[in-house]
Amino acid sequence: MTREKILIQGRWVPARCEKSFEIRNPATLELLGIAPDCGQEDIDRAVAAAKKAQRAWWKIPGVEKAKLLREVGSRIRKNGAKIARLMALESGKPLCEAVDCIEWVAACFEYYAEVSRRSYGNSVPPVAPHQLNFTVKEPYGVVAAIVPFNFPLLLMAWKVAPALAAGNTLVCKPPRLNPLSNFLLGRCYEALPPGVVNIVTGGGELLVAHPQVDLIAFTGSTSAGRRIAAVAGEQLKKVNLELGGIDPFIVFADADLDVAVRGAAWARLLNAGQVCTSSKRIILVKSIAQEFTRRLVQHVKTLRVGDPMRRDTDIGPLISEDAAALVEKQVSKSIKEGAKLLLGGKRFQPKGLKGHFFEPTILADVRQGSLPSTEEIFGPVIALFTAKDAEQAIRMADDSAYGLGACIYTNDLQLAMRAMEDIKAGTFWINDPLTDNDAAPFGGMRASGIGRELGEEGLDAFREPKHVHMDYVMQAKPFWFPYKDRAVEEA
Repeated sequence: MTREKILIQGRWVPARCEKSFEIRNPATLELLGIAPDCGQEDIDRAVAAAKKAQRAWWKIPGVEKAKLLREVGSRIRKNGAKIARLMALESGKPLCEAVDCIEWVAACFEYYAEVSRRSYGNSVPPVAPHQLNFTVKEPYGVVAAIVPFNFPLLLMAWKVAPALAAGNTLVCKPPRLNPLSNFLLGRCYEALPPGVVNIVTGGGELLVAHPQVDLIAFTGSTSAGRRIAAVAGEQLKKVNLELGGIDPFIVFADADLDVAVRGAAWARLLNAGQVCTSSKRIILVKSIAQEFTRRLVQHVKTLRVGDPMRRDTDIGPLISEDAAALVEKQVSKSIKEGAKLLLGGKRFQPKGLKGHFFEPTILADVRQGSLPSTEEIFGPVIALFTAKDAEQAIRMADDSAYGLGACIYTNDLQLAMRAMEDIKAGTFWINDPLTDNDAAPFGGMRASGIGRELGEEGLDAFREPKHVHMDYVMQAKPFWFPYKDRAVEEA
């Protein structure tokens, strides 16, 4: 067990607050560490450190900045096994998923090391002779990066790497339920100048409202995002919000059902269903619905739920007791609303474990408008909807207040393109669910967020353009005062 310190001005120092909170293994309930619940003084220190370091960091040449970002990525890879193990212990994520995640984190820093060297602004055609017009893109200043528990390192990297590449400095607030792996990640930030990245735990509301924080980059629920946007709006503070989703997954009649079944199970049950882009609405065209459902039940029954540290575990626990209780309540309400329970549906504890486990659950005959189509279920619950044909499936998929992601399975190119055009979603997957690309934007439409992460768009989220207009011949303009010298035709 460890009692964690916070990272301020390049040094790991004790928090000055008296409050703290415990971090426990969600599979075994073992106490893993204690983290400070930072108050105003600690938040002020962290923000001041970031502000002090920001201008010097911004002015570091792009080549040197890229070298430093690559060094962060290199240190992450070097310490990857240790970081992945701790993340699995504190998150309940199967160890193989945690190892994959570390690879993605390192790759994110490496990507932005490269893209930041060649992305600074644009030249613009002038409107008159001997003039030059161009844009430069400047950092906002101090960024508050706030992430949830489900991907505590990856979602942090998606903010830290582009924010640094753009010339910002940061105050990072890891999730309250599992911050320990972010402290290990913080050791890799020691490659950077002091104060460029600072880490605090707790104090999220204080950080959001801090007058010297220029931009808030947040991933979490839509309700929390709305509260952050309201606070930011009072100060005209910029936000980048990646919020909730109830993503559709359509299986069309021509799909290879064996492939689609495995894809749907993985897209919904990855990380015990605790994924913002997981496929929470599986929409089946009627002609294949019965057979798909039969094969899905068979496949899900083969998945092993248990200790995340075992190599043969497919699904680990939910993050907390509250999370498990909420999923149980949501499943119960869904059944009352008419859904048919085919598999699972309750909490349980694998032999030798006493954590927050929930059975992989399949609900069939789910009605559009019932809870699984309007409320995000953050757990291993597969909700099956049936559409009479492809056209109705597309309409059902788009019938949502959200628009984070969408996935379809088909080999019909015309059908795929029609679905892509008609379904609002920040990411649209065809035959390959949940795959991300560092060079492509990630984010949501509608109530699923504001702004984008990853890609050039993710870099632009952390900088704003300045237009530079230059006339390299200094002379008076004929349209200046006095107007009596101008020859103007009368109307």
